[in-house]
Formats: sequence, structure tokens, C-alpha cells
Amino acid sequence: MKILIAEDDRMSRSFLKEFLADYGAVDAATNGMEAIDLFLDAIKEKEPYDLLCLDIMMPKVDGLKVLKVIRELEEQQKIEKHLKIIMMSALSEVDYVQEAFRLGCDAYAAKPIDTGKVVEAMKNLGLTK
Repeated sequence: MKILIAEDDRMSRSFLKEFLADYGAVDAATNGMEAIDLFLDAIKEKEPYDLLCLDIMMPKVDGLKVLKVIRELEEQQKIEKHLKIIMMSALSEVDYVQEAFRLGCDAYAAKPIDTGKVVEAMKNLGLTK
């Protein structure tokens, strides 16, 4: 499995990289623009990501905008197997969560991250057994 983490907090990014390394190859972005660039590079190289763990609150471009851009790009380029996206945030406001699902996220994980819930989400999304 090929995994992209988009997380501006260094500690959270390191934690997720180490945890998710057991499930596949992991790349990380420190902001939304970097995440979009890595997504596009992977598509061009015909090695798309299977999973994106996407923080909502990030500099330059926030996670909701990244989610919207990725879903639009998938539609424009007629990508059949869409990227599975788990939104991750300390924000528990219902509006953010509802907007994330409206824009096409596949799962939501509140921070601090519960690894068991992330594994369960990956299993529910068909990414692990």
C-alpha cells in the first residue's frame, strides 16, 4: 500500500509515519500545497496513493481544500479507483466533519490519534485485512 500523510505538526507527522510504515510505503507533506503536488506526481508516475491521512488545519491550503481539489482532479482525469482519505483533526466541530464527508472523505479520526481506530478505518475501507 502507498500512503500519504499531510500533517503540519512535526510530532504528529513522525508518529503517523512510524505507525503507518507497518502497512506500506509512506510519504509525508507538511502543508496542503505539498500534499496536492505529491498526489499529482504519483498520478503522473502511474503509482497513485492508496491512502491519504489528511489533517484539516494546515498552512497554505487547509485539509478541506486539499480534499476538494483531489476529488475534482480524480473526476477530471477519470480516475476510477479513488484515493481513500481519512481526515484527521483535533477539531471536533460537527460542521467541519460534515463538510469533510460532503466533500468526499472516507473516514474521520479525531486527535489525539487512536491507532486502533485508524486500523479499523483502513480495514473498513478495504485497505487491510
